[in-house]
Amino acid sequence: MQTRWQSLIEAIFNVAVGYGVALATQLIVFPLYGMEVSLNHNVQIGAIFTIVSLARSYALRRIFNYAHAVRAAR
Repeated sequence: MQTRWQSLIEAIFNVAVGYGVALATQLIVFPLYGMEVSLNHNVQIGAIFTIVSLARSYALRRIFNYAHAVRAAR
């Protein structure tokens, strides 16, 4: 079972990789839909979604670890 710290570290690495993929995707996809967004705004949009993703990833990891602990205690 992971500690809370290990869950946070895993979530950070997961989201950091996701941020790079998301930013690259935005730079390709936005223009295809006629959305001209500056690089600075793309970075800001990506950062907002990254923060949300980090919180989601950490919370889900903790929920699954809790469920695993409850099952193991039975």
